[in-house]
Amino acid sequence: MNLPHSIESYFAADQGKAGMAPAGIFATDATVVDEGMSHVGPEAIATWWKRAKEQYEHTAEPLHVVTSDEVTIVRARVTGQFPGSPAVLTYRFNLQDDQKIARLEIGA
Repeated sequence: MNLPHSIESYFAADQGKAGMAPAGIFATDATVVDEGMSHVGPEAIATWWKRAKEQYEHTAEPLHVVTSDEVTIVRARVTGQFPGSPAVLTYRFNLQDDQKIARLEIGA
């Protein structure tokens, strides 16, 4: 599967158990939207990442990717400690020109 470097790094970090958000792949003003909540900026994104990992103990395995000029959509199998696990979720990435993640929306 051919993923942009920042997205590949996101999913590689997601496989880790350390609970640390992947450093350097999000833009300084990036937004993550997950479970109806927006998390803006490095501190909020790091807190979101850590809480989600602690709460759900999940990992995401990319299954399919579609890329257009403005967005990369990844369907991934998410396995963890939550009802309905495993589930296939959609990760919608918007990248900046420098390939850092500007926006990530996660949903069904």
